[in-house]
Amino acid sequence: MEEILNLLKENARLTADDIAAMTKKTPEEVASIIKKFEDDGVILKYSAIVNPEKDLETKEKVCAEIQIQVQPQREHGFDAIADRIYRFPQVKSLYLMSGGYDFKIIIEGDSLKDVALFVSSKLSTLEGVRSTKTNFVLKTYKENDIVYVESERDNREGVQA
Repeated sequence: MEEILNLLKENARLTADDIAAMTKKTPEEVASIIKKFEDDGVILKYSAIVNPEKDLETKEKVCAEIQIQVQPQREHGFDAIADRIYRFPQVKSLYLMSGGYDFKIIIEGDSLKDVALFVSSKLSTLEGVRSTKTNFVLKTYKENDIVYVESERDNREGVQA
């Protein structure tokens, strides 16, 4: 089953027939395993990975990483405040962290001002938020094992003296 999951992680467009040929299982067995993964919530979604430098709509967006220190709530810990944070549509990712801050948030906005306004009026005003630190993403080189930069090859021939 893990082999099928790894194949789908690498290429979600593989069909049950494709995977069956690679795993020596029948297409029906593969389809049943994939359905179980979906029903159990192991597979949450299938999506395309888009190069942000080549997608005009994404290229115009501003991405920021925000580090937040919070005061956990009694009997709910960090979960209650995390629940409020991840519901904002600007929040693309939310992580509970160890170290100098509690949450790392990845957000996306239409402009620097848009991101700043979100942080100052939405995040920093949440009950329990003690401090925020915003870092803007300038360029993405690699994300989730995908390299976004194209290596430029030097096609000149070497000269020997």
